Amino acid sequence: MTDDSDQTDDTTVADTASEVQPPAPADDQTETEESNSAAPELPPPAPVDPAATPASPVDDEAKMDWYILKVAFNREDSIADALRKRVRMEGMAEFFGEIVVPTEDVANFTRDGKRRITKRKLLPGYIMVNMLINDDTWFLVRETGGISDFTGSAGKPMPMEPSDIERFVTRPVVDEEEEPQIKIGIPFKVGDRVRVKEGNFENQEGDVDAVDEANGRVTVIINIFGRSVPMELDHWQVEPL
Repeated sequence: MTDDSDQTDDTTVADTASEVQPPAPADDQTETEESNSAAPELPPPAPVDPAATPASPVDDEAKMDWYILKVAFNREDSIADALRKRVRMEGMAEFFGEIVVPTEDVANFTRDGKRRITKRKLLPGYIMVNMLINDDTWFLVRETGGISDFTGSAGKPMPMEPSDIERFVTRPVVDEEEEPQIKIGIPFKVGDRVRVKEGNFENQEGDVDAVDEANGRVTVIINIFGRSVPMELDHWQVEPL
């Protein structure tokens, strides 16, 4: 005799097992190949136009400025050359611009009356350098022989004022058709005691009151008839005492 309840249970378990049986796994390799074959081929990247690339913003703190250096008197040119050489040797040219000994042209006259153009230093004992201040450049400058320090306050280098840069470095641009005015080198300064060596007031003594280098003349205060009278004379008409 067969047990109907046991048969029913076996059938139910078999049916349930067939329902929860997972599907057969797909062929991974075939699926991958189909996926790869279906992916579109990407075009190569377009070349970058440097002109179309926006420039990096300029850091104001990275700009070069003009500074004044205190140097040994009468050695301005040789010290400026030594500093230029050190900048090249240390490979720091990117941090330095011009190194200048400011001068102007002056006309001097020899004893036989010949005119000679020479360079006169505008600021004896100083040179000017266009540079970027950082620890390395500061050390390089300070360790160059003949340079004592930067001008400034409390040991801090102070950049030059724009008006001083124009006065000593860039200088006014002269029109090509206009001949630049050359000053006369006058060996006198205000307060010097001089003697008139020719003219109506020959052998009279006086004090220099003003010097006009543009025209080569000096104003001398001479005592005439008990009065101090300013006399304007050519610089070669007087001699130092």
